[in-house]
Amino acid sequence: DFTVSGRPVGKVTPKVAERLASSGAAFELSTGTNTPTLTLSNAAGVTVEQRTKAVSAVMERLRDEGYIAGWRDELFKVAEQFDSPPLFMVERAAAPLLGVIEYGIHINGLVKEDDGSTRMWMARRSQSKSKFPGYLDHIVAGGQPAGLSLMENCIKECNEEAGLPSDITLQGIQPAGAISYECYVGDNKPPGEGFLSRCVLFCFDLWLPQDFVPVANDGEVESFFKWNTEDLARSMDPNFDDPIKPNCYPVIIDYLLRSGAISPDSPKYLQILKSLRSGPCC
Repeated sequence: DFTVSGRPVGKVTPKVAERLASSGAAFELSTGTNTPTLTLSNAAGVTVEQRTKAVSAVMERLRDEGYIAGWRDELFKVAEQFDSPPLFMVERAAAPLLGVIEYGIHINGLVKEDDGSTRMWMARRSQSKSKFPGYLDHIVAGGQPAGLSLMENCIKECNEEAGLPSDITLQGIQPAGAISYECYVGDNKPPGEGFLSRCVLFCFDLWLPQDFVPVANDGEVESFFKWNTEDLARSMDPNFDDPIKPNCYPVIIDYLLRSGAISPDSPKYLQILKSLRSGPCC
């Protein structure tokens, strides 16, 4: 576990814990029990600002050593729960090392066609992205930064990623719950130095006018296109030849369940429903 003042806020693999504890004064390993625990040291301070500065010094050192990639200059809140006061802030790219819960938003961009069918806008990620270049993605998705409400973040991301004016976003957006997952990520890391990715994604359905065409304002998307329900269902096949960014799959499956495209009579329906909230959801 990773704790702050005795409060568990994350899960860290042993080798990552050792690396963090040896990379500066902010972290230390408690070895008084059978399971070593990574903690913030007294040297990290007691205020949010002091802890944030101390943690940032360690993470920037690891970034400069090439251990942390995809630096965003975007701070995530670290807290016991989503609506709890922050214990400290951490760079978004560094948050997975601590195994803290990362929060984000994913938006299903939906259009009701003249024939009564519903289509979903999809995006193709830029080849310049540090993660999953060229993969398919939601029309809008992003991490939940410190200092913004969920709806403020939706408005910001919709404008940046799809050129959506705030009035269209506010008119068409509907909260649709959340999904959660926890998985081990070890690609491109030395053996044993992977980390636990623990995420909660707030889902939104955004109903868009038929004549609206998204435009990427931040350079992160190459193109947009619409898929019908059958296209979405086919894309869930593990052998589908045009893969989607992995964390979009549970959000799309959640939509297919809610829309009735996946029948309750389908095999393993309840297991699928349960798996969409398999990680901590608080």
